[in-house]
Amino acid sequence: MSLSAGFQPLYKQVYDLLTTRLVEGYWKPSQLLPSEMVLAEELGVSQGTVRKALNQMVAEKMLQRQQGKGTFVAEHTQESDLFRFFRLREPHGEILIPETVVLGSSRRTVSEDEAKKLSLDANALVVELTRVRSIHNKPAIIEKVIQPLSVFPDIDKNTDLPNALYILYQEKYGITVMSVNDEIRAVEIPDAYAQHLDLAKGSPVLMIERSSVNIDGRVVELSTAYCSSENFVYSVQLT
Repeated sequence: MSLSAGFQPLYKQVYDLLTTRLVEGYWKPSQLLPSEMVLAEELGVSQGTVRKALNQMVAEKMLQRQQGKGTFVAEHTQESDLFRFFRLREPHGEILIPETVVLGSSRRTVSEDEAKKLSLDANALVVELTRVRSIHNKPAIIEKVIQPLSVFPDIDKNTDLPNALYILYQEKYGITVMSVNDEIRAVEIPDAYAQHLDLAKGSPVLMIERSSVNIDGRVVELSTAYCSSENFVYSVQLT
């Protein structure tokens, strides 16, 4: 990819080129990037232009800066994923670490709605994973996760899934989830799920429908979580 004069600002062209390198795995998670000077010389632009592109990528959590060390490719860790993507808290409480038990997983043909959201063919296969997440030994969430096999080949053959699935996605499949879109509503818990949260049938819960977005903008995972709000709250900090 070459940079050229055009309608798109030069820093945005640098941003697009560097993002493409991340998508294609040119730099791996936790890898140190070349210095701004080296990148500027390679791309034939000023250090200020490179810095502006890198600043945007840091703001979007693609990269991380470490004082005195440089700029690194962002890496999913248990701690970072819980901080960014796990939103249940005790009222006015600290970040909670859930314990996760997988109830089962199975392959099936994608539904029409899932195919549309995941940009899959109508006959594509997905894995449907069901798991319960507990906090302080209390079941708090039952979650259905939809994983396309075209994105995560044989993911259902992993016998030891991590608490935070995004770590597995990045380390084994080269998929880096950079953002999620959550839609939340109050519903009655489905009868088949009530017992797993120690709730009576028809109990009110929060339903969170989530789309997980890869660094290249693709939706790569769907999930539906039913959350008991008796002891916990869904917490979001806006800045």
